[in-house]
Amino acid sequence: MFDSIIHFFESIDPILAAFLATTFTWGLTAFGASFVFFFKNMNRVVLDGMLGFTGGVMVAASFWSLLAPAIEMSHGEGFVKVIPATVGFAMGALFIFGLDKVLPHMHINFKETEGIKSPWQRTTLLVLAITLHNIPEGLAVGVLFGGVAAGIPEASIAGAVTLAIGIGIQNFPEGIAVSMPLRRMGMNRRKSFMYGQSSAIVEPIFGVLGAVAVTFFTPILPYALAFAAGAMIFVVVEEVIPETQQDKNTDIATLGFIGGFIVMMTLDVALG
Repeated sequence: MFDSIIHFFESIDPILAAFLATTFTWGLTAFGASFVFFFKNMNRVVLDGMLGFTGGVMVAASFWSLLAPAIEMSHGEGFVKVIPATVGFAMGALFIFGLDKVLPHMHINFKETEGIKSPWQRTTLLVLAITLHNIPEGLAVGVLFGGVAAGIPEASIAGAVTLAIGIGIQNFPEGIAVSMPLRRMGMNRRKSFMYGQSSAIVEPIFGVLGAVAVTFFTPILPYALAFAAGAMIFVVVEEVIPETQQDKNTDIATLGFIGGFIVMMTLDVALG
Protein backbone atom coordinates (compact mmCIF):
# COMPACT_ATOMS: atom_id res chain seq x y z
CA MET A 1 0.00 0.00 0.00
CA PHE A 2 2.65 2.52 1.05
CA ASP A 3 4.86 1.50 -1.88
CA SER A 4 1.98 2.14 -4.29
CA ILE A 5 1.47 5.60 -2.81
CA ILE A 6 5.17 6.38 -3.15
CA HIS A 7 5.18 5.16 -6.75
CA PHE A 8 2.22 7.41 -7.55
CA PHE A 9 3.87 10.50 -6.06
CA GLU A 10 7.12 9.69 -7.85
CA SER A 11 5.24 9.62 -11.16
CA ILE A 12 3.83 13.16 -10.93
CA ASP A 13 5.29 16.65 -10.74
CA PRO A 14 6.60 17.36 -7.20
CA ILE A 15 4.71 20.64 -6.96
CA LEU A 16 1.47 18.85 -7.85
CA ALA A 17 2.48 16.19 -5.32
CA ALA A 18 2.86 18.90 -2.67
CA PHE A 19 -0.61 20.18 -3.48
CA LEU A 20 -2.18 16.72 -3.32
CA ALA A 21 -0.38 15.81 -0.08
CA THR A 22 -1.45 19.00 1.66
CA THR A 23 -4.97 18.59 0.30
CA PHE A 24 -4.94 15.21 2.05
CA THR A 25 -3.92 16.87 5.34
CA TRP A 26 -6.70 19.43 4.88
CA GLY A 27 -9.12 16.58 4.15
CA LEU A 28 -8.41 14.95 7.51
CA THR A 29 -9.10 18.27 9.22
CA ALA A 30 -12.44 18.33 7.41
CA PHE A 31 -13.07 14.73 8.51
CA GLY A 32 -12.48 15.71 12.13
CA ALA A 33 -14.71 18.76 11.76
CA SER A 34 -17.47 16.54 10.33
CA PHE A 35 -17.92 14.91 13.75
CA VAL A 36 -19.95 18.00 14.65
CA PHE A 37 -22.81 16.48 12.63
CA PHE A 38 -22.96 13.56 15.08
CA PHE A 39 -21.95 15.09 18.43
CA LYS A 40 -22.64 18.46 20.02
CA ASN A 41 -20.04 18.13 22.74
CA MET A 42 -16.64 16.50 23.05
CA ASN A 43 -15.47 15.27 26.43
CA ARG A 44 -12.86 17.75 27.71
CA VAL A 45 -10.54 14.91 28.74
CA VAL A 46 -10.62 13.47 25.23
CA LEU A 47 -10.07 16.88 23.63
CA ASP A 48 -7.06 17.67 25.84
CA GLY A 49 -5.60 14.25 25.07
CA MET A 50 -6.06 14.89 21.35
CA LEU A 51 -4.45 18.31 21.55
CA GLY A 52 -1.54 16.78 23.46
CA PHE A 53 -1.23 14.17 20.71
CA THR A 54 -1.15 16.98 18.14
CA GLY A 55 1.72 18.66 19.98
CA GLY A 56 3.69 15.42 20.16
CA VAL A 57 3.35 14.81 16.42
CA MET A 58 4.44 18.37 15.63
CA VAL A 59 7.53 18.19 17.85
CA ALA A 60 8.60 14.80 16.49
CA ALA A 61 8.05 15.94 12.90
CA SER A 62 10.08 19.07 13.57
CA PHE A 63 13.13 17.02 14.45
CA TRP A 64 12.89 13.77 12.49
CA SER A 65 11.44 15.18 9.26
CA LEU A 66 12.83 18.72 9.20
CA LEU A 67 15.74 19.63 11.48
CA ALA A 68 17.73 16.40 11.10
CA PRO A 69 17.61 16.47 7.26
CA ALA A 70 18.42 20.20 7.30
CA ILE A 71 21.59 19.58 9.29
CA GLU A 72 22.50 16.50 7.25
CA MET A 73 22.34 18.33 3.91
CA SER A 74 24.29 21.39 5.14
CA HIS A 75 27.93 21.70 4.11
CA GLY A 76 30.92 22.19 6.39
CA GLU A 77 31.81 20.79 9.79
CA GLY A 78 31.15 21.70 13.41
CA PHE A 79 29.47 25.05 14.00
CA VAL A 80 29.45 25.86 10.28
CA LYS A 81 27.33 22.82 9.49
CA VAL A 82 24.60 23.81 11.91
CA ILE A 83 24.34 27.47 10.83
CA PRO A 84 21.57 26.97 8.21
CA ALA A 85 19.44 25.00 10.67
CA THR A 86 20.02 27.56 13.43
CA VAL A 87 19.20 30.56 11.25
CA GLY A 88 16.19 28.90 9.63
CA PHE A 89 14.82 27.67 12.97
CA ALA A 90 15.05 31.15 14.51
CA MET A 91 13.46 32.78 11.47
CA GLY A 92 10.55 30.31 11.51
CA ALA A 93 9.85 30.97 15.18
CA LEU A 94 10.06 34.74 14.65
CA PHE A 95 7.72 34.50 11.65
CA ILE A 96 4.95 32.89 13.71
CA PHE A 97 5.75 35.22 16.62
CA GLY A 98 5.12 38.16 14.30
CA LEU A 99 1.85 36.70 12.98
CA ASP A 100 0.79 35.96 16.55
CA LYS A 101 1.21 39.62 17.47
CA VAL A 102 -0.53 40.98 14.38
CA LEU A 103 -3.27 38.50 13.40
CA PRO A 104 -6.33 38.75 15.68
CA HIS A 105 -7.16 35.35 17.17
CA MET A 106 -8.40 33.58 20.28
CA HIS A 107 -7.43 30.16 21.62
CA ILE A 108 -9.98 27.54 22.65
CA ASN A 109 -9.41 27.69 26.41
CA PHE A 110 -8.61 31.39 26.72
CA LYS A 111 -11.06 34.29 27.08
CA GLU A 112 -8.76 37.09 25.95
CA THR A 113 -8.00 37.80 22.32
CA GLU A 114 -4.46 38.12 20.95
CA GLY A 115 -3.03 40.20 18.13
CA ILE A 116 -4.33 43.61 17.14
CA LYS A 117 -7.74 44.62 18.48
CA SER A 118 -10.55 43.58 16.17
CA PRO A 119 -14.36 43.72 16.11
CA TRP A 120 -14.42 40.21 14.63
CA GLN A 121 -16.64 37.64 16.29
CA ARG A 122 -15.24 35.12 18.72
CA THR A 123 -15.93 32.30 16.26
CA THR A 124 -13.72 33.92 13.63
CA LEU A 125 -10.96 34.48 16.17
CA LEU A 126 -11.06 30.81 17.21
CA VAL A 127 -10.70 29.67 13.59
CA LEU A 128 -7.80 32.06 13.01
CA ALA A 129 -5.99 30.58 16.01
CA ILE A 130 -6.04 27.10 14.49
CA THR A 131 -5.19 28.55 11.08
CA LEU A 132 -1.93 29.78 12.62
CA HIS A 133 -1.15 26.15 13.55
CA ASN A 134 -1.59 25.00 9.98
CA ILE A 135 0.68 27.44 8.17
CA PRO A 136 3.97 25.76 9.19
CA GLU A 137 2.49 22.30 8.64
CA GLY A 138 1.63 22.99 5.00
CA LEU A 139 4.96 24.72 4.51
CA ALA A 140 6.87 21.74 5.91
CA VAL A 141 5.30 19.27 3.48
CA GLY A 142 5.74 21.59 0.52
CA VAL A 143 9.39 22.28 1.29
CA LEU A 144 10.19 18.56 1.33
CA PHE A 145 8.51 18.00 -2.03
CA GLY A 146 10.36 21.05 -3.34
CA GLY A 147 13.63 19.44 -2.27
CA VAL A 148 12.72 16.38 -4.31
CA ALA A 149 12.00 18.57 -7.33
CA ALA A 150 15.37 20.25 -6.90
CA GLY A 151 17.13 16.87 -6.86
CA ILE A 152 18.46 17.11 -3.29
CA PRO A 153 19.53 13.56 -2.28
CA GLU A 154 18.49 14.02 1.36
CA ALA A 155 14.93 14.94 0.32
CA SER A 156 12.82 11.92 -0.61
CA ILE A 157 9.26 11.32 -1.72
CA ALA A 158 8.92 8.73 1.05
CA GLY A 159 9.97 11.27 3.67
CA ALA A 160 7.58 13.90 2.33
CA VAL A 161 4.66 11.47 2.16
CA THR A 162 5.40 10.22 5.68
CA LEU A 163 5.38 13.77 6.99
CA ALA A 164 2.05 14.41 5.24
CA ILE A 165 0.59 11.27 6.83
CA GLY A 166 1.77 12.32 10.29
CA ILE A 167 0.43 15.85 9.93
CA GLY A 168 -2.83 14.51 8.53
CA ILE A 169 -3.25 12.25 11.57
CA GLN A 170 -2.85 15.15 13.97
CA ASN A 171 -5.09 17.39 11.85
CA PHE A 172 -8.01 15.08 12.59
CA PRO A 173 -8.29 16.13 16.26
CA GLU A 174 -7.62 19.75 15.26
CA GLY A 175 -10.76 19.68 13.12
CA ILE A 176 -12.72 18.45 16.13
CA ALA A 177 -11.06 21.05 18.36
CA VAL A 178 -12.39 23.85 16.15
CA SER A 179 -15.87 22.65 15.21
CA MET A 180 -17.01 21.37 18.62
CA PRO A 181 -16.46 24.63 20.56
CA LEU A 182 -18.25 26.53 17.79
CA ARG A 183 -21.21 24.16 18.09
CA ARG A 184 -21.25 24.63 21.88
CA MET A 185 -21.35 28.39 21.32
CA GLY A 186 -24.65 28.01 19.46
CA MET A 187 -23.52 27.88 15.84
CA ASN A 188 -25.42 25.39 13.69
CA ARG A 189 -23.77 22.16 12.56
CA ARG A 190 -23.18 23.20 8.96
CA LYS A 191 -21.48 26.46 9.87
CA SER A 192 -19.44 24.77 12.60
CA PHE A 193 -18.20 22.26 10.04
CA MET A 194 -17.43 24.94 7.43
CA TYR A 195 -15.43 26.99 9.92
CA GLY A 196 -13.66 23.89 11.23
CA GLN A 197 -12.48 22.62 7.85
CA SER A 198 -11.57 26.10 6.60
CA SER A 199 -8.92 26.46 9.31
CA ALA A 200 -6.67 24.08 7.32
CA ILE A 201 -7.26 25.53 3.86
CA VAL A 202 -3.94 27.38 4.24
CA GLU A 203 -2.06 24.07 4.10
CA PRO A 204 -2.37 23.48 0.32
CA ILE A 205 -1.58 27.16 -0.25
CA PHE A 206 1.61 27.17 1.81
CA GLY A 207 2.47 23.66 0.63
CA VAL A 208 2.62 24.84 -2.97
CA LEU A 209 4.41 28.07 -2.03
CA GLY A 210 7.05 26.11 -0.11
CA ALA A 211 7.58 23.66 -2.96
CA VAL A 212 7.88 26.42 -5.57
CA ALA A 213 10.28 28.47 -3.45
CA VAL A 214 12.69 25.58 -2.91
CA THR A 215 12.44 24.48 -6.54
CA PHE A 216 13.60 27.86 -7.79
CA PHE A 217 16.03 28.61 -4.95
CA THR A 218 17.60 25.25 -4.14
CA PRO A 219 20.25 26.55 -1.68
CA ILE A 220 17.54 27.67 0.72
CA LEU A 221 16.30 24.10 1.35
CA PRO A 222 18.10 23.51 4.70
CA TYR A 223 17.00 26.97 5.83
CA ALA A 224 13.43 26.29 4.68
CA LEU A 225 13.24 22.94 6.47
CA ALA A 226 14.51 24.49 9.69
CA PHE A 227 12.17 27.47 9.18
CA ALA A 228 9.17 25.11 9.15
CA ALA A 229 10.52 23.33 12.24
CA GLY A 230 10.97 26.58 14.16
CA ALA A 231 7.46 27.70 13.25
CA MET A 232 5.97 24.38 14.38
CA ILE A 233 7.85 24.35 17.69
CA PHE A 234 6.75 27.92 18.41
CA VAL A 235 3.12 26.93 17.83
CA VAL A 236 3.43 23.92 20.14
CA VAL A 237 5.08 25.79 23.01
CA GLU A 238 3.11 29.03 22.74
CA GLU A 239 -0.32 27.68 21.83
CA VAL A 240 -0.93 23.92 21.82
CA ILE A 241 0.58 22.97 25.18
CA PRO A 242 -0.89 25.92 27.15
CA GLU A 243 -4.34 25.05 25.81
CA THR A 244 -4.06 21.55 27.30
CA GLN A 245 -3.06 22.87 30.74
CA GLN A 246 -6.15 24.95 31.53
CA ASP A 247 -8.21 22.13 33.04
CA LYS A 248 -7.37 19.22 35.33
CA ASN A 249 -6.38 16.91 32.48
CA THR A 250 -2.68 17.69 32.36
CA ASP A 251 -1.64 14.05 32.78
CA ILE A 252 -3.89 12.95 29.93
CA ALA A 253 -2.58 15.74 27.72
CA THR A 254 1.01 14.80 28.55
CA LEU A 255 0.39 11.13 27.75
CA GLY A 256 -1.26 12.22 24.51
CA PHE A 257 1.85 14.25 23.69
CA ILE A 258 4.10 11.24 24.32
CA GLY A 259 1.84 9.06 22.17
CA GLY A 260 1.88 11.57 19.33
CA PHE A 261 5.67 11.84 19.46
CA ILE A 262 6.05 8.05 19.35
CA VAL A 263 3.63 7.70 16.43
CA MET A 264 5.40 10.36 14.33
CA MET A 265 8.88 9.09 15.21
CA THR A 266 7.87 5.55 14.27
CA LEU A 267 6.33 6.64 10.98
CA ASP A 268 9.34 8.70 10.02
CA VAL A 269 11.94 6.07 10.87
CA ALA A 270 9.98 3.09 9.52
CA LEU A 271 8.61 4.70 6.35
CA GLY A 272 10.69 7.80 5.65
